[in-house]
Amino acid sequence: MRSLRLKMVLVMILMVACLMLVMVTFLTSRVVSFYMTEFYEQMEQSFTTGFLQQLQSIAAQSMDETAGAEQLKELVMAQSDMGIDISDRNVYILAQDGRVLAGSNSETMLHTTPNLLTAMSGFVGQQSAMMDRYMDLAVPITGGEYSYIVYVLDNRNTVNELTGEIVQIILSALGLGLAFCIALSVILSQIIIAPIERLTHGTQRVASGDFSEKIEVSSRDEIGTLTQSFNHMAQVLQDTLAEVENERGKLETLFLHMTDGVVAFDTNGQLIHSNPAAVTMLRTSQREMYYDRLFGEISPLKDLLKLQRPQFVEGSMQVGDLELELSLAPFSTEAAGGVIAVIHDVTEQRRAEQTRKEFVANVSHELRTPLTNIKSYAETIVQTGDELPPELHQSFMGVILGETDRMTRIVQDLLTLSRFDSGRMEMNFTRFDFRQSVQSVCKAEELDAQHHDHTLTLHDGPTATIHGDRNRIEQVIMNILSNAIKYTPDGGKIDVYTGIKGHMVWIRVKDTGIGIPEKDLPRLFERFYRVDKARSRESGGTGLGLSIAQEILRLHNGDIRIESVYGAGTTVTVLLPIAQEDLP
Repeated sequence: MRSLRLKMVLVMILMVACLMLVMVTFLTSRVVSFYMTEFYEQMEQSFTTGFLQQLQSIAAQSMDETAGAEQLKELVMAQSDMGIDISDRNVYILAQDGRVLAGSNSETMLHTTPNLLTAMSGFVGQQSAMMDRYMDLAVPITGGEYSYIVYVLDNRNTVNELTGEIVQIILSALGLGLAFCIALSVILSQIIIAPIERLTHGTQRVASGDFSEKIEVSSRDEIGTLTQSFNHMAQVLQDTLAEVENERGKLETLFLHMTDGVVAFDTNGQLIHSNPAAVTMLRTSQREMYYDRLFGEISPLKDLLKLQRPQFVEGSMQVGDLELELSLAPFSTEAAGGVIAVIHDVTEQRRAEQTRKEFVANVSHELRTPLTNIKSYAETIVQTGDELPPELHQSFMGVILGETDRMTRIVQDLLTLSRFDSGRMEMNFTRFDFRQSVQSVCKAEELDAQHHDHTLTLHDGPTATIHGDRNRIEQVIMNILSNAIKYTPDGGKIDVYTGIKGHMVWIRVKDTGIGIPEKDLPRLFERFYRVDKARSRESGGTGLGLSIAQEILRLHNGDIRIESVYGAGTTVTVLLPIAQEDLP
């Protein structure tokens, strides 16, 4: 019974069967009613007043009960209006007590009917029920010595035969009607159900996510309108899902690639979502992410869930060497709720803040020392006036000029780094021979090396043309050579090598100086960082040279590497890309 087609066929069959049943009931009742009416009309036409007087006269003259009964039977059967037919309708003459005295057939015993009982009581019995299997009339005849009852009995065979014929006709019509009904119901169900089946298949495809096919509209009726509406709904749904998928893709991309960590928990503290940044910051796996374990000390989950938007809780935590700031807030939907934790890694920010503070302190310190010296010597000159010997006056002025030059170099280096940081550093890129620049720098530093009794040796190797700012590159090489000369005890040895490796040209400066402790190597490129602060200031160093060199090389896509053994010397290597035109 799950098939709509079968239901329609059964409904049509039931409807036709009910119709035929009503017709059978109606026709049979009408036939029976007609024959009953016809019977009693015939009896009424036969048993007129004159005919009854004749019957009474015969009964009054009768000297013998049986002979009188025979005379009465013959007279009654002579009445043509009574339609006497011994096969269906019979006449009986009964005694007052119900005995059969004479009859149209040999029947001697009759069933006592209500009409007979009425006639025995002296009244005409002419009532018959629709459901009775017979029709009868009982008329009492009195007069004389004997009393009789004229009894006419119809067994309704004609009615039953006619009713049977009607039933057969109706059953035949029912069979034919059922055949037509089944055929029409199949056709009708095909007309109605086929579009519904197409809609069902279309609904299943849409439910599975297939929007590629449209359902054919084969009619303009209500089902056709429904099909058009379904196609429109599917198109709108497809467009909506595409927009939702696009937005979800954007959110997933943002969620996966955002630098801040995001973690969502349900009301039980179980993990719902987390992005890679959160896993990296918290340094744990997703299987180990529970609210109480990670953030329970900052704010209990039950307290956080009681907050109302836009309330939230801020906190901080330390994970290894990372400093994290947290924002915890509840979220809720119609189906579920929970909390979201947004994690900010402020390690670099704190380091930058600390670096800024150290930078300001270093600049203040670096400028305060020469300013103090300048002020001290200047005050001495002013206070002593002409009493100061000329040679001391000249010496004091030399110190003042030297400290002024030192401050100038600090300010120039700071301005250079500021331009690098802001991206406003102007570079004059040209093609030039790297060997010539190295030779030029070595020649310029040769005199300074001789003052310290150093042996400065240039070992020419293969070089190439590079594309860059020649002055800045020579500034880098000069800074490295100057450091080697400064931090190598007098009488040391400094070797300069050049060569080519792949698409890079390199220069290596190796000295026999004091070297650098291993713990200080990672911090050499920090601004104002100096290994030997006292000696650096004595030699006029600012602690910014390597920082500037690194920035210059970065703009040239180059690199700088420092290797050192404390007390045994330092090796500095600079790499620069060869000009594209000179690449093999």
